[in-house]
Amino acid sequence: MASRFQAVTLVDSPSYPNSIAWSDENLIAVASGHLVTILNPALPFGPRGLISINRSEPYPIGAVKREDLASGCLLPTTLNRDPRPSVRSVSWSNLGMAPNSGCFLAVCTTEGRVKLYRPPFCDFCAEWIEVLDLTDRLYDYLASISFEDPDIPPSEISNEPVTNHGYVDDPTDSVSMKEQKRRKVNNFGVRNAGLETSFDQISHGPSPSLELEGQGPPKGRCTKSGGRKSSHQIVPATRGRGRSAKKPPEVCILPLITADQYASRSAMLSSLVVAWSPLLKLSSRICGAPEINSSICFSLLAVGSKSGKISFWRINVPEYYSIEQSLAPTRVELIGILKAHSSWVTAISCALLASDSSTPQVLLATGSSDGSVRIWIGHGEEFLKSTEVNNAPFYPLKEIVNIYAVPVSVLSLMPTQSLHKMLLAVGRTSGAIEVWIGDTSVKTFDKAGPYDAHDQVVTGLAWAFDGCFLYSCSQDNFVRSWSLRGSSLSEMPIPSSSPGLRSVSDMPDVFISCLGLVVSPSNLAVAMVRSFDVNQLDHMYEARLQKAAVEFFWIGGHQKDILSNTSLEFDIEPLPGFTEKELVYWESNILWSLKQYEHWDKPLVIWDIVAALLAFKWSAPDYVDHVLVKWLSSSYVDVHVERSIGKVLPHVCKSFCKAASRQLHLLNIICRQVILPELKADEINSNLLNFTVDNPNFAQDKQHKLWMDLLSRSEKELRERLVGFSFSAYRSFASNSATTSSEPGYWYPFGMAQMEQWVANNNHQVHDQLKVVATEIKTCKRSRCIELAEEDKEQCSYCSAPVPFESPEFGVCRGMESNGSSGQKHKLARCAVTMQVCPITPLWLCKCCQRWISKLAPESLFKMPQQHCLDYKFSPEPSSIKVASKPQCPFCGILLQRSQPEFLLSPLPV
Repeated sequence: MASRFQAVTLVDSPSYPNSIAWSDENLIAVASGHLVTILNPALPFGPRGLISINRSEPYPIGAVKREDLASGCLLPTTLNRDPRPSVRSVSWSNLGMAPNSGCFLAVCTTEGRVKLYRPPFCDFCAEWIEVLDLTDRLYDYLASISFEDPDIPPSEISNEPVTNHGYVDDPTDSVSMKEQKRRKVNNFGVRNAGLETSFDQISHGPSPSLELEGQGPPKGRCTKSGGRKSSHQIVPATRGRGRSAKKPPEVCILPLITADQYASRSAMLSSLVVAWSPLLKLSSRICGAPEINSSICFSLLAVGSKSGKISFWRINVPEYYSIEQSLAPTRVELIGILKAHSSWVTAISCALLASDSSTPQVLLATGSSDGSVRIWIGHGEEFLKSTEVNNAPFYPLKEIVNIYAVPVSVLSLMPTQSLHKMLLAVGRTSGAIEVWIGDTSVKTFDKAGPYDAHDQVVTGLAWAFDGCFLYSCSQDNFVRSWSLRGSSLSEMPIPSSSPGLRSVSDMPDVFISCLGLVVSPSNLAVAMVRSFDVNQLDHMYEARLQKAAVEFFWIGGHQKDILSNTSLEFDIEPLPGFTEKELVYWESNILWSLKQYEHWDKPLVIWDIVAALLAFKWSAPDYVDHVLVKWLSSSYVDVHVERSIGKVLPHVCKSFCKAASRQLHLLNIICRQVILPELKADEINSNLLNFTVDNPNFAQDKQHKLWMDLLSRSEKELRERLVGFSFSAYRSFASNSATTSSEPGYWYPFGMAQMEQWVANNNHQVHDQLKVVATEIKTCKRSRCIELAEEDKEQCSYCSAPVPFESPEFGVCRGMESNGSSGQKHKLARCAVTMQVCPITPLWLCKCCQRWISKLAPESLFKMPQQHCLDYKFSPEPSSIKVASKPQCPFCGILLQRSQPEFLLSPLPV
């Protein structure tokens, strides 16, 4: 039986499938009751984030007669007695959607509300910040078209007077009257300070949109017809104000509608599931942007409802990223409503299809409570051109009908690396799972299954290792692993071996159900959320605070392919609990994971790779050396060399000038986090300044010195690329007659004086091309007076004393002279990008190398491909001088963030 390597408890238990999600910045969100708990898997017992769901005010969609409350379509609403709403569905966006370049979290509640939350990076609190209530926007649009639905015939309108919100006649026994007491004070107001949304920009036409700019006062809501004539009778009704009884109630005009119309309108606003699409980027040629080299980046949020319809929201990435404030403009627009099913939409899954098309293609899989599954495809440019909300830019590819009408509980869509190929796993409430293998180019779909995988509802499905393995969990508390070979699905046991097994014996093993699972970003671990059987817990100490738990299991010991069935190339000491084949499988999977991160567009989150290598290093360091040597040999060394650390590392250093930037970033992280974990980042940075292999001050063995030399050369190569790119851009700015200045979201070559001084100080180590370009820059500055030269003289932020340039890592001021003696000297951090002294403002921080950054690096630095020839003579054309800035560390490549206190949650990609 597989053994977990870590586990954490939750104060509430999840209630719905897919209750757990893993973000691209290495955070885990768990929907547990009325809370969303956000964990850091690298520090499972550390600080947590929190989202608390409160009861919301019902929408004034219309008034019904009292006798209609007992009709079949309104019985669920009439008999609803949920004391507090809970979380039904959660979904993470891709990196780059939040104002700090992090991830948005979409939360769907049992009340049907869908809200977006961002991390509190500038708020210094544990509670995540609500950004937008999308259901409010959907209501505004539906109200503007009077909820027109051709499926509902016109009804007879009663002329009886209405004096309350929901129905005619006696208001004392009404459920709607009771609900008035629980309404919010304001439907539009955002509870968190500094994040009120501007709603003056909402368009009530066919394509409503807004910008989140944090400005504008909140407004009250009343139903409007948007200029359309309605045949419904308009009746007055009082609006409750929650607990605020001092103010007189407002009068709101509501139409008198039938029970079927009320149920239909309520179903339109009752969301059940949310899912983000991958990040889509369209060039200026496709999207018609006027600026050269400009592009539009956005993501789609799909929201499924009880009406069988799916609303699609296009959410653009911020125009620029900031950690000082949360008001970076973000545009949100409703681009379409798709009639996907005739019954409830219970599951949605989105993926980016690998194709030879010039525009991105989005695959969409939807499942319904009637048992049907449909596969759709959408094209990137149509998401921007869509003007009619009723015509969603998705087209059907395949419909899967279940003859027994067994509801769909979960879906997992996986595009393969082959063009136009996809995998779809379907989980049903009967416990059965199906796998569909499709080719979208010819619209052929082959079925594998169904398989009676579980005895109860399937609550989670997740693909791993590019579709080689599928993991499923169920309400019956079982988690199963499946291997896909061709069109055959066979069950395989989860590997029982676990490197670095931690003791979690204090947690009771009395689980009753599993409500979701998710695979780690590198596919080496799986996390699942399980509910405790509270009847078997100690009611005094355990049952109060331990309702569920998140467990982590290693899956790196799976045999991914037949080629992995080989033997090790050298002998190592046997590891307890591991067979030789299992070590071979681990080696193959770690190398596969590292290979995936060589693509620059994949977020660098390798926590599970680092954790696995460290776990093996404690018990078998020779095995870790063997894995790393094999990785270095395949990625950096072209010629065959003896497979040992001492022989491989010198050859790796010689290939740095031809290596892609992402390869150097990976190498730097492995050096710091795996090889030198006992050294602090500041200590490593100071040792790298004047490091040589023969340096006696670095009291480590020879192998550690070789790794330090490797790290030193790798970071020097990256710094030379940054300096060379800056010099080239500076020269282009100088030759451009137009006035240029720094713009938010775009990189600008600051720190020329410091970079020139760094080249002069390291004249014997830098490339000859860089020396020539540095000389040209000096000539350029003398011939043309450019304000960038103001950087030559730096002053201390504390005492205004001059700060000479001596090191790219830090500066020491000379101190102010007082009474003939030198004053106190201050040690100041320098920006890792510009090498300038950092100002006293919130700074970006790299959690790997602990360097501070005040000006972001150019995005082109992170895209430099393999076999890149470092030619500093290259000069971009003045018309294409704009280069986007990227909030990533120029030396580690991971996402930068604002430093947080130790008692607050902070993501750790490594």
